[in-house]
Amino acid sequence: MRWWRPFDRIHLATVAQYTTSPFTLLGIALSIFLGFRNNAAYDRWWEARKQWGQMIYEVRSLARASATLLGEEDALRRELMAWGSAYAHALRGGLRQLNVSDALCAAVGERNAAAALAGRNPADYCMREMGRVLGRAFQAGRIDGQGLRILDERLTGLAGVQAASERILSTPLPYAYTLLVHRTAYLYCYLLPFGLVGSMGWFTPLFTAIVAYTFFGLDALAEELEQPFGETPNALSLDALCRVVDISIAEALGEPAPQPLQPVNHILL
Repeated sequence: MRWWRPFDRIHLATVAQYTTSPFTLLGIALSIFLGFRNNAAYDRWWEARKQWGQMIYEVRSLARASATLLGEEDALRRELMAWGSAYAHALRGGLRQLNVSDALCAAVGERNAAAALAGRNPADYCMREMGRVLGRAFQAGRIDGQGLRILDERLTGLAGVQAASERILSTPLPYAYTLLVHRTAYLYCYLLPFGLVGSMGWFTPLFTAIVAYTFFGLDALAEELEQPFGETPNALSLDALCRVVDISIAEALGEPAPQPLQPVNHILL
């Protein structure tokens, strides 16, 4: 018998005495933390999606009401809806920190686009221009006070979408909570093999990898859903939603509508 054999037996006996009870309790606590964070992140994503769905509703309602009150071929109505398209793209650019000058130029022309982009909040500028168009229509006698109220309610709805989107963007989940979940997940997966080796033997790396994949996968998914206006695969497809707005406006004005955006590599931006 070699001199180190007794130490091997002591070591193996010590490992065999480890139980999975502490890891079970820690795993339950970590699952609760991850579940809460995923629910909070998905709630942010779903609220953002509802707000942009509300935007499409408000734009379509504005197009229908303006056709009734101003007439199908009225120049002020066309200007109003052009600023509506610019508003959607300007809000997308503000939420994603993108340059949307091309989209704004296509909607309202280079001069108006430059004026909108010169301010700190281009979407708010577009909203004010829509209000000015309604003001000119009212002053010219094209609509009465009741018609002005009906159309202005649609602008108020669009302003609510913008405020809610900016609130979601500027209020992320607390960083300390995210850091706690990260560190707890790493610590748990590092220590898990010591709790499984006594009962799993050579299968310990396999089960540890499965548990780590599950925990880290949920953590990564929550991190993407936390910022619904990003450009990750699981973020909202703001480009496609703006294209829906453009299609709705073009069809309401009787103009050729662009084609809907299609997914690229199963990802719709």
